[in-house]
Amino acid sequence: MIANTPKPPYYAVIFTNTLSDDTTGYEEMANRMVELAEQQPGYLGMESVRDGLGITVSYWQSLDAIKAWKQNVEHLNAQQLGRDKWYSAFTTRIAKVERDYSL
Repeated sequence: MIANTPKPPYYAVIFTNTLSDDTTGYEEMANRMVELAEQQPGYLGMESVRDGLGITVSYWQSLDAIKAWKQNVEHLNAQQLGRDKWYSAFTTRIAKVERDYSL
């Protein structure tokens, strides 16, 4: 599903990853992170795909909203589990969306 974002500017957090061999508990945690992100002030939406490589783009009103999300206690726990167990590699990028258009 394509996120319904407001008129720019806003921010995108692009999380690209590859999973390790041990994904026990990953799907449940990923679902919980979506639920939790949706409750965060400044959250605008999310798009996610996985076909070997996983790419999740979350949209935020401000850099402060992104910072608050990164520091959420449950999210910090998920980040640590990701580093220790679920991901063999990942990259996070933050970008300012200055224009968008759609069909």
